[in-house]
Amino acid sequence: MYENRWFRVNLADVELPDGAHLDHYLIRLRPVAAATVVNEANEVLLLWRHRFITDNWGWELAAGVVEDGEGIESAAAREMEEETGWRPGALRHLMTVEPSNGLTDARHHIYWTPEAVYTGQPEDGFESDRREWVPLKVVPDLIARGEVPAA
Repeated sequence: MYENRWFRVNLADVELPDGAHLDHYLIRLRPVAAATVVNEANEVLLLWRHRFITDNWGWELAAGVVEDGEGIESAAAREMEEETGWRPGALRHLMTVEPSNGLTDARHHIYWTPEAVYTGQPEDGFESDRREWVPLKVVPDLIARGEVPAA
């Protein structure tokens, strides 16, 4: 029904187990790659940013879409450096999630590393209000308080 470089909107004819049919809209998205570092002090590098669509602030990992011809792990490393100013060491795959599989085919590939090198001010620093090293042990509390609203 609609397509651009970021997503496609399709209309599917879905047949239910009882044989009934229904129209269902679905959004096809590029894969998303995310990455962070957990340092020797057991702190995780997070971004504090505003999301205008939901009009909320929250902690997030550096993330973005995988470009054409780009590997997922390479995209995760690129996004982390562009958004935080930290170049990750060897990335380790943590998990892949489908945050809204009732509506989209989006897959978020999440990576982490125990080491990173600071390369300077982030190229895409405008995307977040600040970047901070947050003690990993407080992350469950941040989630409980709704300060990590995004998938």
